[in-house]
Amino acid sequence: MIPKEWSERLLTAMINADRTGAAELIDKVLVSGIQPVQVIADILDPAIVQLGRLWEEETMSLAQNFVASKIAEDTLLRCIPVNSINPRTKGAVVIGNIEDDFHSLGRKTVGLFLSAAGWEVYDLGNDVPAEELLEKAIEVNACIIGASAMMQTTALNIRKLRQLIDDRGFAGRIKLAVGGAVFNWRPDLVAEVGGDGTAHNAVGADELFMRLQAEAQREVTP
Repeated sequence: MIPKEWSERLLTAMINADRTGAAELIDKVLVSGIQPVQVIADILDPAIVQLGRLWEEETMSLAQNFVASKIAEDTLLRCIPVNSINPRTKGAVVIGNIEDDFHSLGRKTVGLFLSAAGWEVYDLGNDVPAEELLEKAIEVNACIIGASAMMQTTALNIRKLRQLIDDRGFAGRIKLAVGGAVFNWRPDLVAEVGGDGTAHNAVGADELFMRLQAEAQREVTP
């Protein structure tokens, strides 16, 4: 059982922009024998969720959020060394924060985790219009788009992406994965915005994308 205080200490380091302190904490945890996947699920992910709440409550500055994002990336790369990343064998996926959403923390974490699991990830960044996400998916022959949003107000913009996928005739063939802390707080929001599924955290992203890929492949198989 991982002590809750470790996630709280990482959160404090993120808020205080203490990259060195965060690195020392994660190194200490890993040396203690805790598995990297547990560090991601039980230490990093709860900290990211709490940061999302602080962002939504407007108690965190853009500068703090930027450094916190870097610390999250540092933590993930410590848990998934670059030389352990699998060859890109599972297929292409497109991810991005939906239009008007600038909270990159969760998306970047998911992108790194998917890359490590063998996906070819096209990360379009923050504030991505629905049209751009769909066009990129068509261009790279991706069967999954991952749309991220931190707050309910921006999550509702995903509905436009759902409508575009359906209107362009890609319903079923291009699956829509949605993510962000708001979907953990409000699970019913997944259906409301037209998502085909979500994962509670980055650790579950690979399993979700594998399932959605299998569903999409059944749609195109005669």
